[in-house]
Amino acid sequence: MRPDHYLSALRSEDGRRADAPPVLLAPLSGVTDLHMRRIAQRLGASAVVSEMVAAAELARGDAESQVRAEGEGVEPHVVQLAGCAETPMAEAARIAVDNGADAIDINMGCPAKTVTGGEAGSALMRDLDHAARLLGAVRMAVAVPVTVKMRLGWDHASLNAPELARRAEDLGLNGVTVHGRTRQQFYKGRADWSAIRAVVAATRLPVIANGDVTSLDDARACLAASGAAGVMVGRAAVGRPWLVGEIAAGLAGRSVTPLSAEARAAAAAEHYEGLIALYGQAMGVRHARKHLAAYADAAGSGALSPADRRRLVTTSDPTEALALLRRAFLDPAGLEPDAAGTTIGEAA
Repeated sequence: MRPDHYLSALRSEDGRRADAPPVLLAPLSGVTDLHMRRIAQRLGASAVVSEMVAAAELARGDAESQVRAEGEGVEPHVVQLAGCAETPMAEAARIAVDNGADAIDINMGCPAKTVTGGEAGSALMRDLDHAARLLGAVRMAVAVPVTVKMRLGWDHASLNAPELARRAEDLGLNGVTVHGRTRQQFYKGRADWSAIRAVVAATRLPVIANGDVTSLDDARACLAASGAAGVMVGRAAVGRPWLVGEIAAGLAGRSVTPLSAEARAAAAAEHYEGLIALYGQAMGVRHARKHLAAYADAAGSGALSPADRRRLVTTSDPTEALALLRRAFLDPAGLEPDAAGTTIGEAA
């Protein structure tokens, strides 16, 4: 598989799609760990992107950043980097490629205050000259495909995604992804897929549309409204990593057979056990809690009693957690789940 397969196959020379639109798993900060990406890709995702990796920390050799950027068993291996300075962004890109990354994605869309407060993520859309310097530094540092993920703009007074996309093209980048909200919207309201059409019109690069794609019908509507070459699925895939592949199959015209309860339970267990192996039991259990809550929700209303749901997301005993996961998918209690949920924020 070519590392740029999901980019090169998006459009033919006359601008029409050459193949079925690709469906990607979005980078979700603290969420799209190695095992979630492996599962989503095995179940049909066109490509998957790592969770956001802080470039300065990776350049310093931070161990957790190295784990976040891990991609063994994922092909192509796409690493998303976030930062605000040219030197660490370039160095982190080189490190990621030396460690096996097939492509680099640059985060210019994360709305989190902890990221924008450091002038990274979507804060870069307030200064396109600085954003362009970062894009250029990464492009010059590595020979693999480089893409950028952005929002429509910082706010509705500065919808400058088309200009940023033009600059990315001029700098030799290979693609852009646009979340159909401004930074100031965070995740409120609905993503404006039609606003992405201005970005598509502004560049010859393939454009991936992102935001509120939760089903095959959503994906079709998003493509029609945006004119984008493909879609990216984010929060809807948490607890349902199989969703990305189901949407990809539907867009390709293949029949979509829902994954069996047994297969969903196996995927959830694989993910949980993978996190324990990746981080060790103490840290792995903590990382897994948001996923356990999401899997419980995906199993359906009444999958676990309120007490069992609380036990699932709080237990430190992997054996108990695995037994409760299996019960959620295969032996539902017939009671409403606890109303408390887990909020997942997209990295871009």
